[in-house]
Amino acid sequence: MRSDRLVAILLMLQRREQVTAAEVAAELEVSERTARRDLDALAQSGIPVYSIQGRAGGWRLLGGGRTDLSGLTASETRALFLVAGPASTATPAVRSALRKLVRALPEPFRDEAEAAATSLILDPRNWGSTRVAQPPRFLDDLQDAVIRGVQVRLGYVNSEGVESERIVHPLGIVAKGPSWYLVAFTETGRRTFRIDRVSSVRPTDDPVVLPGAVDLSESWREIADDLDRRRTSPVEIHATCAPEGFDHLRIAVGDDLETTGVLADGRISVVIRGPSEYGLAGLLSGLVEWLDITEPAGVRDHLADIGAALTRRYGVPDS
Repeated sequence: MRSDRLVAILLMLQRREQVTAAEVAAELEVSERTARRDLDALAQSGIPVYSIQGRAGGWRLLGGGRTDLSGLTASETRALFLVAGPASTATPAVRSALRKLVRALPEPFRDEAEAAATSLILDPRNWGSTRVAQPPRFLDDLQDAVIRGVQVRLGYVNSEGVESERIVHPLGIVAKGPSWYLVAFTETGRRTFRIDRVSSVRPTDDPVVLPGAVDLSESWREIADDLDRRRTSPVEIHATCAPEGFDHLRIAVGDDLETTGVLADGRISVVIRGPSEYGLAGLLSGLVEWLDITEPAGVRDHLADIGAALTRRYGVPDS
């Protein structure tokens, strides 16, 4: 790893013009003895590094040494330091060396490189799919906005096919199984957008404004935990069922059916569990002849909507 340290020291000299062995040691997390040895090694290798003795002394590059010897463009630097971020598959030693190197980059690369290192998360947990998908169309544009810290006018198509446009303040990007998500803040709070549903991206010149010191990793953990809770905490329907329809209900619902008692008129009290109100309404819509749902009200509303839609499509036309 010594070559990484030497490059980091060289870039520090380019940025600061003068450094001490103590500053190098603190920046690269090595001993002062190692720092002095590395500075000497730079000088012996032909790099124009020289030392100044005395209280205000240190190490300098001859002539200011302002050439960017890394040879990296800004976009190449950002791509390099994605390897140092939490989505990296590199070894801990490589990530550590890159994080040290990024602190020594000359302006204007350093801020964007640091942003690139924390702009992306890979979440290995799956939500029901192991399919590997190609990166979505606007992934690069959105990541560039995250790194530059600018607001975006985002076109988006929701799960019902309705398209809208809004200003978002991007926080970061998460790859979750085969899907990619943008975590951003809007005027209504934190939102998560599936990037394959993004229809347009127009970066603005306005800087992102976030509600305090928010962190992408922490924000995604909260989002994922909330979704997991909703997936594992199904909706409960309380209903009564006529005896002649109970076998049909049991076949339709299976293990998600629980019997809680029998009423005086012979109707059976039941609890039915499922992933969503709308999904359960669709499942039970063919059993309304025998089933009376008491709660939640949302399921009753969905059943009424389903009934109206069926009537519109299949009802007998007026003569």
